[in-house]
Amino acid sequence: MKGTLIEKFQRFGGAMYTPVVLFTFPGMIVGLCAIFRNASIMGGLAADGTMWSQIWYMIYEGAQMVFRQMPLLFAMALPIGLAKKQAGRCVFEAIAVYLTFNYFLSAILTNWGTSFGIDFANMTTDDTGITLVASIKTLDTGIAGSLIVGAIVVWLHNRFYEFKLPEWLGVFKGAAFIYALGFFAMIPLALAFAIIWPQIQIGFENMQTFFMNSGVFGVFCYTTLSRLLIPVGLHHFIYMPFNYGDAVVAGGLKAYWSTHVIEFSQYQGNLADVFPEGRFLTLGYAKVFGSPGIAAAFYFTSPKEKRPQVLAIMLPVTLTAVVAGITEPIEFTFLFVAPLLFVVHSVLAGALAAVECLFGVVNGSAGNLIEFLLMNWIPLWSTQSAMWIKQIVIGLVFTGIWFVVFYFLIIKLDLKTPGREENEIKLYSKAEYRERQAALAVEAAGGAGATGATASPDDVNGLKAVEFLMMLGGAENIVDVTNCATRLRVTVKDGTKVCPADDFKTAGAYGLVVNGNAVQVIVGMDVSIVRERFENLL
Repeated sequence: MKGTLIEKFQRFGGAMYTPVVLFTFPGMIVGLCAIFRNASIMGGLAADGTMWSQIWYMIYEGAQMVFRQMPLLFAMALPIGLAKKQAGRCVFEAIAVYLTFNYFLSAILTNWGTSFGIDFANMTTDDTGITLVASIKTLDTGIAGSLIVGAIVVWLHNRFYEFKLPEWLGVFKGAAFIYALGFFAMIPLALAFAIIWPQIQIGFENMQTFFMNSGVFGVFCYTTLSRLLIPVGLHHFIYMPFNYGDAVVAGGLKAYWSTHVIEFSQYQGNLADVFPEGRFLTLGYAKVFGSPGIAAAFYFTSPKEKRPQVLAIMLPVTLTAVVAGITEPIEFTFLFVAPLLFVVHSVLAGALAAVECLFGVVNGSAGNLIEFLLMNWIPLWSTQSAMWIKQIVIGLVFTGIWFVVFYFLIIKLDLKTPGREENEIKLYSKAEYRERQAALAVEAAGGAGATGATASPDDVNGLKAVEFLMMLGGAENIVDVTNCATRLRVTVKDGTKVCPADDFKTAGAYGLVVNGNAVQVIVGMDVSIVRERFENLL
């Protein structure tokens, strides 16, 4: 029962992450707009009313879509990740039901809002707790409302999509039937939100006060826990309410920063005075400053004759972590062979965030070097350079701390990190890899339970899917498959049929997490393509 519950939380968390992959690009565009609309950088060119300013305002408004429409995006996310069949139709159903929910909620508050202590008719979207969802004036339920509605629709879809109705009711089959069920389910849900949500909004305010009063220790606990839960896929539940929900500021820290970055760039004082919540956005510092220290420790603790091979492995994964903020490739190189290092890594991440907070460093979205540059350093350098210098110096000191601590533990405990394994490091050329994968594809197509589907030797992701399917026990061992940003999440019938993690790594995965019958294959940013190929094989 416990394993099943954890598995459901993992899948739910992975599905929640689906829209997050869209945020990096518009976030960078917002950063560029902040630069090009800043008169202190661009001079008179960026003055109000100029064609230059108007063009960049237009681009800025387009980039704000994902931040202003996050509830809609999250309403679509759950069906994509959790629908067992016809996911596209489930997305359509979820959007229709979610909008219906908000129309119901708006009508209830318009007619009976005073009964719930809400003067809805005289409130505007400038008032806390009121927003527009697709032009519908409604309570600001954030991503919580959209996720609850989305979860209900997914449950209805998975259970009743193929429900057999009499022929004379055939017009109500499929998506129409799910919408009809959802329509009536939204009436009591909207009423419940009208009664309960205003109290929850008060609770959010109290929670904000608690976290803001928790100081440095609160930042340490928040960051450490966010990293510790990565292996089991539950870290989403720690940081997402902060970044994309209302746990600290209305609308989430990411959206708040993006909509205030121009204002912050013109502030001459200590930014921590006007944006103290930014202390919780130091979560990403470990990606930029910790990863190089870890990689250096792996390099210098490996035998000299193996260091060129270790460098060839660690350089790209370190650059991926620093530049793009994707840390799973480097973290999963040592998580399974030396889990103690991962615990230490998580604690150091929390310590770095806490020390930055102690020295008054706050920032906006900063999970990688690109975001550091475009959303923090460049747009705010003219007014906040002293703070950024402190940030960089503290970060580099912690890079050294990561290196020293990891170096000491690896040598003292004789940990089998990259280059120190008993087996020789094997790096495959592209030709060798494709030949090996093609041979395995033929074997898998006949023996893994696939329906005769194969993959071209030039389709690397297709070949990975074939080999992963074989290593997971074949199609007959697969219950369902979903994915998050970097992981293929599979539920199998028999966990004992799953091959060891080293086999998956040899096939191109970064690692493997097995919790009973819940399996996560760490694939990387190509995971959505691998999942598509995987489902085609099934």
